[in-house]
Parts: sequence; C-alpha cells; structure tokens
Amino acid sequence: MSEIELPPGIALNDPRPIAASARYTYEMPFAEEIEALEPEDGVKAIFRETAGGREFDAERMWVTIERIEDGFVFGKLDNDPFDMPSMKAGDPVRLPLTHVIAVTFKAGKAWPDTPYRRTYWERCLVDACVVEGRSYADYIYREVPEMAEDGDKYPDSGWRIRGSEEMIEEDKRLDKGPLYIAVGKVLNADDRWLHLIDEGVGTAFQWDAARSDYVKLE
Repeated sequence: MSEIELPPGIALNDPRPIAASARYTYEMPFAEEIEALEPEDGVKAIFRETAGGREFDAERMWVTIERIEDGFVFGKLDNDPFDMPSMKAGDPVRLPLTHVIAVTFKAGKAWPDTPYRRTYWERCLVDACVVEGRSYADYIYREVPEMAEDGDKYPDSGWRIRGSEEMIEEDKRLDKGPLYIAVGKVLNADDRWLHLIDEGVGTAFQWDAARSDYVKLE
C-alpha cells in the first residue's frame, strides 16, 4: 500500500455534515488543537468498510502522526479494529485534517489554549415531534428537576419542551411519548429558544409567531 492510500476496502467518513446537523452534541476539535498537532501526537477518525455487511461497518480509531503535509496526516493506525478485517494496527494511513474528530498529545506536551465550549448534555423532557422535526418548540417551561436517578451521568435540567397541539395529538396516534434526552439534542432540532436556556425554575414561554419570538408567561 502506498503511503497516500488507505488499505483496500477501507474509506473514511466525513464528520463535517454530521457536525453541521448536530452542532450542540457533535464536538469537533478546535482549530487551535489541529494547529498544535505534530509527530507523535494522535488523531481519531472514522474508518469504514466499503463492502459493508458487517456488524459494525464503521469504527472510530486512533492514528499516531508521523508527519503532516498539505493538510493531510500521514501516520499509522494505533489500535486494532474491533470488526474491520481489512485493516490492522500499524497499517500506514493518510487522512485529511478535515476528517479528524478528536486529538491527543504526546506525553509531556501542554494542551493548547482553546476557547470556552459550553456543553448541553443535561437532560430535559421533550415531545417526540419536536426532536423529530415535525413541530417547533411551541411551549417551554422550567420546573424543579425531578427526573434524575442515582448514577445518572448528567442531571435533569428541569426544562420541559412541548410541541404544537396538533403534533402532540399526532404523537399520541403514533404512540410516541415524551423523551428524556440531552438538551443539546433538542437544540439540534430547534434552537430558537437557546437565548432562554439560563432562565430560572418557574419560568415559562410561549412561541408568538407574530413576533417571531417567545413571550414570557406570568
């Protein structure tokens, strides 16, 4: 295999379309992290069996960098695939920096300064129609968090997001109940209420189409 190719039967998934459609939950490396990469550092990318038909046709795997040229990483696969017989640890690979989904730095190397990134993994209760894009977030309110259970990694934010009455009725016909999921997944579908995310417990807002904004309810 030449150093500018992947093993036969292997391709890379481009993460940029996913990141663009799920920007509140799909975190790509900062530009400062990409710029700081050098030999012996590591990058992670999504490798895919082009033939398909396997239990896992794509895996996220690390590559140890040997050099970076013209926007491409040249290196070697740093771990054995779980279910991808067309490649193995130590295989030479080339991948574009645009396809890097995570970075790591060699021992002793300081992590570069990066901008603050707020995350939205705390949970909320939301109608399925909102998450599925069949309705906008019509009525939102924040109550005392009460749904978290012992051992949960992320807390209940207290946010409750309702869809339009018509789509809530459709959810009932489809036997789709409310979902307890990350706030970021709701924002991926409808982020018009992002500016209200830090409003306190006890607040409620209704979408006003005439104003193209939420109106606070008393």
